[in-house]
Amino acid sequence: MSRSLSNTSPSRRDFLGQAAMGAAALGLGWLASPLPAVAAETAVLADAADEWFKKINGKHRLLIDSPRPHGIFPFAWPKVFLITNSMTGTPEKECSVVVVLRHDAIPYAMKTDLWSKYKFGEMFKADDPATQAPSLRNPFWQPGPNDFSVPGVGPVEIGIDQLQKSGVMFCVCNMALTVYSAVAATSMGMDAEQVRSEWLAGVLPGIQVVPSGVWAIGRAQEKGCAYCFAG
Repeated sequence: MSRSLSNTSPSRRDFLGQAAMGAAALGLGWLASPLPAVAAETAVLADAADEWFKKINGKHRLLIDSPRPHGIFPFAWPKVFLITNSMTGTPEKECSVVVVLRHDAIPYAMKTDLWSKYKFGEMFKADDPATQAPSLRNPFWQPGPNDFSVPGVGPVEIGIDQLQKSGVMFCVCNMALTVYSAVAATSMGMDAEQVRSEWLAGVLPGIQVVPSGVWAIGRAQEKGCAYCFAG
């Protein structure tokens, strides 16, 4: 379902404007000729991520592309894929699922303390499923046993940590982390590199930082993953 800008909250529109200005401030020239330190870091990330992608070896393989918060869908679709493959003869451990958290979905890759400090719920328009208000926590990290329930199905385990136990792989876009942390730093009067370092340090256990989300989408498809858009 698409969202028009006219239906977006004022704070969200402000952030979108800041993000656009922040990206412009970085300069398109930076993308064409990145700073040597950034280029070297990206090469290191690529080496580590390429090794990580070698874990994709399942009989059935799926890529979940998550560019923005969209309710439970970025986390429900991996579970549905695993459950229905199990029902049709392929155990969970023989399937491969990769979830790419990019663009506005990157806060789901980070710890709750960063959600409260940087108000990720407002910044990325990510509501708490329990309150329907901008979230001050990562609702998909270590959820309670009855936090998520589907009509006709009942409680479902779709927390990131729960999905990881089933073999689901999660990665997060470094390009988005870099741009959005700089925007957040500017709006809060903080040092951009300090904020970026804090965000990177706050990436959840088991989540791989990749050069960019679109880079990861390409790698996953090269490994034979079918594409699924999560909204």
